[in-house]
Amino acid sequence: MQHDHFQQVAVLGATGSIGTSALDVIARHPQLMRASVLAAGNNVDALVALCVAHRPDHAVIANPAQYANLRDGLAAAGLATQAHAGDAAIAELAASDACDTVVAAIVGAAGLASTLAAATAGKRLLLANKESLVMAGDLVMAAARRAGCEIIPIDSEHNAIFQCLRSRDASAAAGVRKIILTASGGPFRGWSPAQLADVTPAQAVAHPKWSMGPKISVDSASLMNKGLEVIEAHHLFDIPGSQIDVVVHPQSLVHSLVEFVDGSMLAQLGLPDMRTSLAVGLGWPQRIESGVSGLDLIQHGRLDFEAPDRSAFPCLDLAWRAMERGGIAPAVLNAANEVAVAAFLGGNIGFAGIPAVVENALAAVSDGQSDSIEALLDADLRARQAASSAISCLYND
Repeated sequence: MQHDHFQQVAVLGATGSIGTSALDVIARHPQLMRASVLAAGNNVDALVALCVAHRPDHAVIANPAQYANLRDGLAAAGLATQAHAGDAAIAELAASDACDTVVAAIVGAAGLASTLAAATAGKRLLLANKESLVMAGDLVMAAARRAGCEIIPIDSEHNAIFQCLRSRDASAAAGVRKIILTASGGPFRGWSPAQLADVTPAQAVAHPKWSMGPKISVDSASLMNKGLEVIEAHHLFDIPGSQIDVVVHPQSLVHSLVEFVDGSMLAQLGLPDMRTSLAVGLGWPQRIESGVSGLDLIQHGRLDFEAPDRSAFPCLDLAWRAMERGGIAPAVLNAANEVAVAAFLGGNIGFAGIPAVVENALAAVSDGQSDSIEALLDADLRARQAASSAISCLYND
């Protein structure tokens, strides 16, 4: 199998679940690729252990206070890996000759600068950082277009759409009637608004299909996760919101679908394992081994689909409205949701308080530029302040 060249891969967010999965796939193909840069947030011991296993040229810890620990840990392990610290170093390495492919798996707004740096430098970008597209989709996509950066989304839904669209020559949305994102429906599928009023954080984080962190599990339960994915799809595939649909599919085996103008519909199916999406990104346009086994259709037996309940789960419509409004609205939605979810997990607001707080913030923070990272981070900050004061007003009277 001929690849153009040997791939040097930077894994940003290496100690997280997506980073770990990426390294698993990379290690299966030593003749095709290697991890040349590993970056983590705060966990030096885990980062050094990964460096021992994968022997990258560079390792970066985002927390500058951990620099000496990283440097000494690498030296003690007898590694030639260079130590770096700070977010600026991560962005710099992502744009440098140290890598030609970047796995962007740093969670939250913290991943924005390095994602943008990789796009601007024209890297192949395996994008798992949702926030960068939700907050700054216009900026990231414009930078990617200018630099000829190929973005391959790692999120299972967007990766499915990428695969379905690439069944033809172009990746542009010509010939596409609509994109259909599937949602598991989360743990509260079929519940009434009255039942949802008393939901506990423990119930919300018990996701039926995927094992995820508490924040994304709550987003999945509220359908905000799907709302954020609608905004991402709009940017990634350059398609208007009116051509994006959401359908609930509890088995989570059909990862998403594309309907074309000729009436043909393509779906991508597979077991829920991120290594498949990562292998698509690392091997594209070739298919490479990912360590994931095939899907036994007989064993699973059936696939069900239903409409999302938009009155019980208002977050989906809030995301749609933010996308239509454009500008800073998606960044405000994202930031207010983070604050609301944290308040819910901390027992300070109820489950129904999440959309209430987000709606409040969207009304409070409406104006602002969205043409630079600084402006978007400012909107993010103002949205967090608006959400916090909405929580005080709504719940502490």
